[in-house]
Amino acid sequence: MELGMVGLGRMGANMAERLVRGGHRVTGYSRSRATVDAASAHGVPGTTDLAELVHALAPPRILWLMVPAGGPTEAMLEALLPELTPGDLVVDGGNSYYRDTVRRARSVTARGLGFVDVGTSGGIWGLREGYSLMVGGSPEDVARLRPILETLAPAPDAGWGHVGGPGAGHFVKMVHNGIEYGLMQAYAEGFSILAAKKEYGLDLARVAEIWQRGSVVRSWLLDLTADVLRRPDELRGIAPVVADSGEGRWTVTEAIELNVPAPVITLALEQRLRSQETDPLAEKLLAAMRRQFGGHAVQHE
Repeated sequence: MELGMVGLGRMGANMAERLVRGGHRVTGYSRSRATVDAASAHGVPGTTDLAELVHALAPPRILWLMVPAGGPTEAMLEALLPELTPGDLVVDGGNSYYRDTVRRARSVTARGLGFVDVGTSGGIWGLREGYSLMVGGSPEDVARLRPILETLAPAPDAGWGHVGGPGAGHFVKMVHNGIEYGLMQAYAEGFSILAAKKEYGLDLARVAEIWQRGSVVRSWLLDLTADVLRRPDELRGIAPVVADSGEGRWTVTEAIELNVPAPVITLALEQRLRSQETDPLAEKLLAAMRRQFGGHAVQHE
């Protein structure tokens, strides 16, 4: 099957390479010549000309977008759509906000094109392990994409599924990432407690290894945590700043709008936001208030 991969960042390039290994023909696009050349070295020919990419594919075409959510996705669609013809299929495999996806699906399908949103999980491991794919769109468009999805997934019948109409794939992926925030926070807090119990001198990597077999808290995320804990020198060099991709925020917003309590995910998001503060005002105010009403001493920077 033939496909155009728009966006050859690490994940897009890895997905394209997995498809090529699975017998599909993939042509990639990136604005960067160096990125195109790197993908070509792994069997994925490419171009820096979007129109050239489209014309290299036989209609009806499939164009899979792997570009950052928000403005970059919007701009890429604006540039791509005039090059397409009725019957072509556009796939958004990035982490787009599902409300944007619903709007875009209406706009794209009004042109006589197909549109599928695919929430994609698997990160840098997807090339080897396969990707978890949460798919939204019409049954007809998803059926057309099925051979691609079966190749990208861990197995043809596992790790992917059509979860609903346009936007459903990105909605499910949004909540998936919200859950991820909570799981990561729980592991981080648990190992922090273990590390604080100095009298036992616990080997955190060894504890993680014990939990990897037979424990109810075992998971792939724990496996990755154990790998990090085996390299304490590397961990010491990491700044305590945790970025948020936006999907945790969207999950919390959706929970509020749906009147669904989500305290764990919400607190995990707040912890990430706190880690990004370079000059936290709240703690300074707390210290100042204690001095005001109780005469308590404050520490100065």
